[in-house]
Amino acid sequence: QVQLVESGGGLAQSGGSLRLSCVASGSIASLKYMGWYRQTPGAQRGLIAAILNDGTTTYDGSVEGRFTISTDNAKNTIYLQMNDLSPEDTAVYYCFADGTRRSWGQGTQVTVSS
Repeated sequence: QVQLVESGGGLAQSGGSLRLSCVASGSIASLKYMGWYRQTPGAQRGLIAAILNDGTTTYDGSVEGRFTISTDNAKNTIYLQMNDLSPEDTAVYYCFADGTRRSWGQGTQVTVSS
């Protein structure tokens, strides 16, 4: 089971961009399914972007066209490029990766001001 460490969160203005990174402690090349969830206070964690190891990507409708998920196997890193941010994107963002079991990152806060 890999350990995941996220970075890249912070404060952005409405219409701005951020890129989240999720670095794995081991190789991600053989992992089947990876992605990002986000969670706001009082709400359940929800899946927003995912990628299969064949490169197929899926997005929640709330982020499609604005967010892009990608991976870099050489760096064992999962990325989430977030463009055209809005205050509704304010949340804690968690990466995950599925090997034999699911691994989670610790979460990174993204705050978007209007």
